[in-house]
Amino acid sequence: MKFTDGFWLMRDGVRASYATDVRDVREGEGRFTAYAAVHHVRERGDTLNTPLITVECFSPAEGVIGVRATHHAGKAAPGPDFALNAIEGAGILKREGTVTELVSGPLTVRLDSAGPAGLEFLDADGQRLTAVERRGTGFALAPDGGHHMIGQLALGVGEHIYGLGERFTPYVKNGQSVDIWQADGGTSSEQAYKNIPFHLSSRGYGVFVNHPGKVSYEIGSESVGQVQFSVEDQSIEYYVIAGPGPKDVLRRYTGLTGRPALPPAWSFGLWLTTSFCTPYDEDTVTAFVDGMAERDIPLSVFHFDCFWMREYQWSDFRWDPDVFPDPEGMLRRLRERGLKVSVWINPYIAQKSGLFAEAAARGYLVRRPNGDIWQWDLWQPGMALVDFTNPAAREWYAGLLRGLLDQGVDCFKTDFGERVPTDVVWHDGSDPERMHNYYAQLYNSTVFELLEKERGPGEAVVFARSATAGGQQFPVHWGGDCFASLGAMAESLRGGLSLSLSGFGFWSHDIGGFEGTPDPAVFKRWLAFGLLSSHSRLHGNVSYRVPWAFGDEAVDVARAFTLLKHRLMPYLYGAAAEAHRTGVPVMRPMLLEFPDDPACRTLDRQYMLGPDLLVAPVFTVEGDVEFYVPEGTWTHLLTGESVRGPGWRRETHGFDSLPLYVRPGALLPLGADDRRPDGDWLRDLTLLVAPGTADGTEVTVPDLAGRPAAVFRAARDGDGVRVTSRGAECTFRVRTL
Repeated sequence: MKFTDGFWLMRDGVRASYATDVRDVREGEGRFTAYAAVHHVRERGDTLNTPLITVECFSPAEGVIGVRATHHAGKAAPGPDFALNAIEGAGILKREGTVTELVSGPLTVRLDSAGPAGLEFLDADGQRLTAVERRGTGFALAPDGGHHMIGQLALGVGEHIYGLGERFTPYVKNGQSVDIWQADGGTSSEQAYKNIPFHLSSRGYGVFVNHPGKVSYEIGSESVGQVQFSVEDQSIEYYVIAGPGPKDVLRRYTGLTGRPALPPAWSFGLWLTTSFCTPYDEDTVTAFVDGMAERDIPLSVFHFDCFWMREYQWSDFRWDPDVFPDPEGMLRRLRERGLKVSVWINPYIAQKSGLFAEAAARGYLVRRPNGDIWQWDLWQPGMALVDFTNPAAREWYAGLLRGLLDQGVDCFKTDFGERVPTDVVWHDGSDPERMHNYYAQLYNSTVFELLEKERGPGEAVVFARSATAGGQQFPVHWGGDCFASLGAMAESLRGGLSLSLSGFGFWSHDIGGFEGTPDPAVFKRWLAFGLLSSHSRLHGNVSYRVPWAFGDEAVDVARAFTLLKHRLMPYLYGAAAEAHRTGVPVMRPMLLEFPDDPACRTLDRQYMLGPDLLVAPVFTVEGDVEFYVPEGTWTHLLTGESVRGPGWRRETHGFDSLPLYVRPGALLPLGADDRRPDGDWLRDLTLLVAPGTADGTEVTVPDLAGRPAAVFRAARDGDGVRVTSRGAECTFRVRTL
């Protein structure tokens, strides 16, 4: 939200007050509080009839410093609030003369009460990262009576800002206005399904605004040298998070808000769905599964989208008896073929559903202030919203899903969760504005926790569309409704890269695009991209996504990249285990691996898959692709061709290929079993030694629970490389790229 009219004036009707003079500083245990007047105080009378802004600085974790600025502290706080993993005693207070410092690991915040009100954030070497400058802390009264707390942090020359959730707008957020507000807006607008009030800077720090409601950002778009964030509230709280590298920032941020769970290895295989509005029954499903087997395309998960339930009755969690008269038998038959089964759900209950009256009578549905159940006809006729702030409603909803698990379902696609009204009353008294974004957290956690309880730790996975901060704990998330075009493929990647820099370790998208039917060329290009993502799903809206619908070559491409992904699983699951331990995502923007290379700071059409594979999807029918190669000798995984970086490359690829380069110095494990993603990775393992592999280079291959199973170490032996192993017994061979 913009408050100023250019540099000098305020917008019509806006009255703003900014912290100007520090009048007092009080010390606490590992914290300090400053009291700032909103104008210069020259005499006693200037302290009357005027606001005072309270600024508290504290440290909830090593390398993290929190700032809370408050106008009126007496405002009720009904919640919800983000659950943070805070600790006591993370900060050390220092004071000398007029200077107060709070030190937390490599991060320091400094306040000099003798100067203008402001804060300076310093790294471990005492160098400035960012600062609260003039107009950096304040509040504004809007013409509609709204009270907005404002925070600003300075942008350095050449500094880039990333993140803020899964955003499909330009990858670098400088110059953008962004509202953190859940919306079902597809992938072609400024709206987003996954809004995260966290941004990461190319200068090696991050900022998390601890507010689950609407946070409005102006990233160099109002005051061009500032990142501004504001909330309609009496207080604003944010955390500056230290690096020095972007991986360190993500490690600290996810330590604070929650690390991603480790999805089961089987979920990394190929998912095939019925699509959405297409006609299907068990014969259709069987034909799809048979078709994949006949064409030698391994399939891991089959997904039933919305119409597995009866029309007008979503959600009642009952199979349509006219279409699926024997669901238990069908699910058993699919499982006998080695498949896992996913079904679509959402948190809305249509009026025609038999569950509507039951939920209404028990008080499980969200109500309006006058006591009426909130309803509308958008999506499902007369639908209502399950009130997940009611523990009994959460248990009731989970119990309905438990019945499906008993039938043989393995996981759920937790669709929707964005269309949450604000003119309602919640069971626990939550603030409706704060609950709008936070609802997704309650919805996804309810389902994920049920799966963990029923299937066991390490076996839970959802396919979620909506999320807020902390939602990374409940993977996997997919990119929502994109068009079946190369442009939409590129915007989907931008969204995934932004989400990965917002603390999310796992991400997927609809291969071929959701809306419309892709041209065969688009489908084939998307197959390569989709099967070199953390999770891979064939899904559409009004048309099927079985590969043979797009020609024989599409079948060949689907087979080749599915087999390749299976062979890569010892490597990919190692990256997944790292995401679980540290918060560093599987799909990584180039910035994460090469933060000191300026050319990598704006790249949004390529990424690193794990630490050692560079992937550049092809966004042209003809196969022309332009991408950047960092320093060193990179080797194409499929052809063995070597290229030397740093520099830009232009290549042309057929549908069976794309730029897929192994990092210099890598030791890349490849499994022998290309039939499934959860096979015996240590049997007949191949270790690819890339050019430049240094003495002592190690790689860990995990077991199916993500624990280290074997560690392989390279040692230079004359002109060659010798590899030794420790841990589980295994057979392996070494091949030089």
